[in-house]
Amino acid sequence: MRNYSSAGEALQAARARLAATSRNPGRDAEVLLTHVSGWDKAALLTHPERLLSVEQSTQFESLVRRRVACEPMQYITGAQEFFGLLFEVSPDVLIPRPETEHVVEAALERFGREATVRIVDVGTGSGAIAVALAHALPQSDVTAVDLSPAALKVARRNAERHGVLDRLTLLQSDLLAAIDAVDFDLVVSNPPYIADGDALEPQVFQYEPRAALYAGPTGLEIYERLIPQACQALKRGGWLILEIGFGQQAAIQRLLSGWHMVSFENDLQGIPRVVCAQKS
Repeated sequence: MRNYSSAGEALQAARARLAATSRNPGRDAEVLLTHVSGWDKAALLTHPERLLSVEQSTQFESLVRRRVACEPMQYITGAQEFFGLLFEVSPDVLIPRPETEHVVEAALERFGREATVRIVDVGTGSGAIAVALAHALPQSDVTAVDLSPAALKVARRNAERHGVLDRLTLLQSDLLAAIDAVDFDLVVSNPPYIADGDALEPQVFQYEPRAALYAGPTGLEIYERLIPQACQALKRGGWLILEIGFGQQAAIQRLLSGWHMVSFENDLQGIPRVVCAQKS
């Protein structure tokens, strides 16, 4: 186990080791050292002579080794920001992505802050979408479902962290199978949409939960099940808002042929990322 005497020495060595596996080795080294030491970035960079304790040095080395092995930074630090809120994440849940914020934005465009909204988030994972919507819509009542009990525990802690647990119901369910209500205003989801044969980056494939990534041979299997279930759960005029994968727009359009106001919204790269549809 390598030992470092100072912050500057630790950062320099970590940057060099992370260069082969990280797109931003300098940033990763700084985040890991601030996580271990509790010092902010400015303190690390302006006072590289700061001494590390043996415990800090040992812990930092352990985290660097995990990152060299391509483990996502979010799992190493246990946190990820989403829609301006800090979420706990673990290998039990998919890491929230910036692209998924478009799902929340699309929902907020259709419901004002003071609206009374009944929402169900399907495959909630960390609870990112559900908690963000509950936080932004104080009159909302949110149900968050997931097949994984471990994911639901993470979502519960995130709801507690952001003070919305009193308006959020957590339920183990295979999509909407356990939902009896038929009067939701909004169904949202970032479902698995990767086809079984599609290649992913090592830090995604090796570490993130497979069940949250892969849908089946075509990548459309979850949509094929979820869209009819959502139609049953929504009241007339209710909205379905889904994240979709690259190249899936035409297929999703066909699956929503009986819905009204079907529209697709692009992410920052110009890729269709979110579909919105209204129940007739």
